[in-house]
Amino acid sequence: MSEKAERDKKAIATFYAELNRFGQNGEYERAIKTANKILNLAQHEFLAFHYKVVCLIELSKFDEAIRLLNGNAQFDGELIFEKAYCFYRANKHEDALKTIDQLPELDLRSKELKAQIFYRLEKYDEAAALYREIIKNTDDDYEDERHTNLGAVMVHLDDEDTKDRIEDLRDNTYELCFNKACLLIAHGQYTEAEKKLRQCEKLCREMLEEEEASEEEIDVDLALIKIQLAFVYQKQGRVKEAHQLYTANLKIKLDDVALMAVASNNIVCINKDQNLFDSKKKMKVALNDTLTYKLPSKQRKYIALNNAILNYYIHQVDQCEKICKQIEKQWPELVTCTTVLRALTLLKGDDAKEAINLLAKVTPKSKQDELYIKLCMAQLHLVQGDKAQACKILENQGENSYKPGIVGALTTLYLGLGNEEQALRVFERSVDWYKKNKTEEVNLTSMWRQAADFHIRNGHPQVAANSLEELLKSNKGDKKITAQLVLACSQFDKSRAVELSKQLPSIESLSENIDVETLQLSTPSAFNLKKSPAAKQDSQPGTPKSEGGVEKKKKHRKRKGKLPKNYNANIPPDPERWLPKYERTGFRKKRDRRAKDVIKGSQGTASGQAEQYDFSSKVTEQEAESPTVEPSPRARAQHPQKKGQQKKKGKRR
Repeated sequence: MSEKAERDKKAIATFYAELNRFGQNGEYERAIKTANKILNLAQHEFLAFHYKVVCLIELSKFDEAIRLLNGNAQFDGELIFEKAYCFYRANKHEDALKTIDQLPELDLRSKELKAQIFYRLEKYDEAAALYREIIKNTDDDYEDERHTNLGAVMVHLDDEDTKDRIEDLRDNTYELCFNKACLLIAHGQYTEAEKKLRQCEKLCREMLEEEEASEEEIDVDLALIKIQLAFVYQKQGRVKEAHQLYTANLKIKLDDVALMAVASNNIVCINKDQNLFDSKKKMKVALNDTLTYKLPSKQRKYIALNNAILNYYIHQVDQCEKICKQIEKQWPELVTCTTVLRALTLLKGDDAKEAINLLAKVTPKSKQDELYIKLCMAQLHLVQGDKAQACKILENQGENSYKPGIVGALTTLYLGLGNEEQALRVFERSVDWYKKNKTEEVNLTSMWRQAADFHIRNGHPQVAANSLEELLKSNKGDKKITAQLVLACSQFDKSRAVELSKQLPSIESLSENIDVETLQLSTPSAFNLKKSPAAKQDSQPGTPKSEGGVEKKKKHRKRKGKLPKNYNANIPPDPERWLPKYERTGFRKKRDRRAKDVIKGSQGTASGQAEQYDFSSKVTEQEAESPTVEPSPRARAQHPQKKGQQKKKGKRR
């Protein structure tokens, strides 16, 4: 071995010792420099190269690590996991999945990384299956973390199996408890979710207090739970409580941009078309560019749709149209919502026909979307006042036209048009359809009751009896329905009426607990009877009443209105007669005859003027002559309010 090779070998050994020390101390920048020194001496030194890649990952320099791995093909096959992880952390999830699939066999860490990549790519079924496999085949200290990840994945699954597995999920840590609460929310079990979030808040607070965290740190960590609790309140209709919780937690300095965006968006939903200035500020927070990789697409698309609706509320029609087109391009499944919103903007511009034509051109993605579009078109026709066209659209909905809500709307519209026969036919068709197609999805009690009442009012007891029979099937033993059915059958089938009347309670059983004497002795005041104004007693107590017992109402003769003394029927009355005098066109203000050159105060007056306007000596002379001085008629005419003004001035002083 040459002397140079021996010297390089000793230097490499020294550098590896330094590298190990820097790594243990967390000095990754210095460790990278040392690794570079080793690679300068020996380019094929895999351990130094691997150490450099790990240091770049620790420093979150993922793009630099990817460039380093791509530039050294000799080590590419040995660092597949590290390369996939760098792609995952750089939010290049498709590349991460392609890279991880290059491994011939997946070890535990590769499986966990792949499951996490599936979650980011929103392939939730594959992620859940992989997490279940990992949990089944492992037994170590990371079991709680894996169950937490599985719970997060199950929140996004739409199948019914997850609903049955909710009770199997653990909730011994606050993370597990929180994910279980989110799963309950996803399945609409808001009461249970509220209880679970309360439990989660308690567990989180206890854990942080054990770690001796400050109150501010506790508030920041609890913000996630409280904002989720606010969402539960919002879904339960407790909007005021939800708004208070959202606002209180947004005042805290949160580090999580995604959490702030979700809370801000939900406040915009609560505000609707009110408090638009606040909504505009909140929407700016919700539309942060960094949310692309921090929120799932389901949340991002609804934030974008809410932004379009907000622009509609603040009358920014062009911006609303632009956002709707962007949404249709990025999320085609929302085309129904955006089209309806664009139709509303046209309606705001008094172009209802164009709005209807726009809705007619839409190709709905599902039957539910089709019904939604048709109902919107019917509403637009009603806005124009075209009830007949609205009825035509509602009737041509196939099976949907027999839904209780649409049946009620059609009946109301036909009655509004004065077409009772058509309204009657709507009910008859609905009754026949539900008899043929027995459905248990919808509670039809209200519809059968309304149909029966409608047919009885319109003199169709047989059809009413059919409705009451159906109503009695779902409400067995209801005496009121049975009594109504007896009344209906008595008009066309007396034998059936007699048979049904046997099911009603007898008069004796109804009057068992009634005390007749108490009823007879009871005074009218016991029943809280109110006297009508017409039943007032006569003011004279001795006035005899008529023998028949019924008093004749006195006819009040209508008096003719009095006319003015100088009334002339040929001259039209003054149109300004009801206005005050000072508001009439011919009014002239009285001239102020008081002297305008009266000097108030002594400042700036000459000695002669002071003597001229000094009335104190004159007043004392008059008082000496007669104690009561009457002002002359002339003085009164000139100064009608002088005396009163002097009194007022005296009061102020």
